[in-house]
Parts: sequence; C-alpha cells; structure tokens
Amino acid sequence: MEPPRAWQRMLSGRRLDLLDPSPLDVEIEDIAHGLARVARWNGQTAGPLPFTVAQHSLVVEELCVEMKPGWPAKWRLAALLHDGPEFVIGDMISPFKAQLGGQYKTIEKRLQRAIHLRFSLPADLPEAVEKTIKRADRASAFFEATQLAGFDHAEARRFFGAPRGVSPRSLQAQPTSDIEAQYLARFKELAEAATTAQLSAKVSGR
Repeated sequence: MEPPRAWQRMLSGRRLDLLDPSPLDVEIEDIAHGLARVARWNGQTAGPLPFTVAQHSLVVEELCVEMKPGWPAKWRLAALLHDGPEFVIGDMISPFKAQLGGQYKTIEKRLQRAIHLRFSLPADLPEAVEKTIKRADRASAFFEATQLAGFDHAEARRFFGAPRGVSPRSLQAQPTSDIEAQYLARFKELAEAATTAQLSAKVSGR
C-alpha cells in the first residue's frame, strides 16, 4: 500500500514535503499568501477581519528593532519569518501544541530550518537571537490578547508577561491582500539589506 501523502501542493506549483522539507521547495510568495490567510487565536478576535499570522509577524519584526536598535538585517529577516512554518501547518494555539507534544515540534523545526536555509539564514539561530524574537513574540501576544482576544491585563500578564523595552502598540486587523503585500515588501527590503551586508563583509574581509 502507498504511504499516506505527506506533501502539500503550493500555488507556486511546489510540492513541499512536510516530513522532509527541502529548501528548494520553499517560496516567499507561498509563505506570504498562506500566513496572510491564517488567523491568530483560532479566529477568536474582535472585529470583522481576522488578525493574521502575517500581520503578527510584521509586528514582531518591528518590536525586535525597537528592542535591538541597529540589529542586523538578517536577524530582522529571521524575526519576520519566525512563524514561517505556519503557512503549511497553521497556527495552533499553545494549549493544543502542548497536548500534541514532540512530534509537532519536530515537524515545525524541520520546516523552520528549510525556510532559514532557503533565505540564507543559519538553520538554527543563535540563542541570543532566538531569545529576542521570543520576547517580541510574547509582547505582540500580550497586545493582541488585551486588544483583540478578550483577555484582561492581569490574565495576559500571567500567560505572556508584561512587555518590556517596547512602546505600546495599537492593533487593528487589516485586509488579507494588504497584509500579504506588506509582508512581501518587508521581506524584499530585509533580504536585500541582508545580502548587501553579507557582500560588504566579504569585500572587507570580515
């Protein structure tokens, strides 16, 4: 018998294997398209539009820059892509992830590594970079929780911690097409800046 299908066909025409993802099958257009259609908080947010993972990712990258002024473009790019695997596996809320356990984390990690390698980032980010992105991710979650997802401030502080080192954000969900375009534009800016910085470092011998 044939094994169960473990790949997803993308609109780009790529077939992305979920169990053994290849960087060659990762396209930023697929990521942007998918993340702009995946709702945060399982869609349980106020307002007529869902607050999407793509919009969340843009906020996280902004927060990282505020936390780390002058942060290299490659790490800002990593922040923008920090939820990249969710264009394939969706945005599962943390309580559900905890119930699924290690297998989910393994699949997610493989996808994240493939995305990093596709866009010239280390497969595994330095610990300090991971920590900064996680801080920004939790800060964004706090703002989303209290403004969109029905949490009061005390409850949000208990689950996500109070945001530190960033100014408050006022969040409002935006249309899918607008967010997809913003995500792609920001990716292009950061990817070009990261490539320029890498070439400059090579020329100067650093």
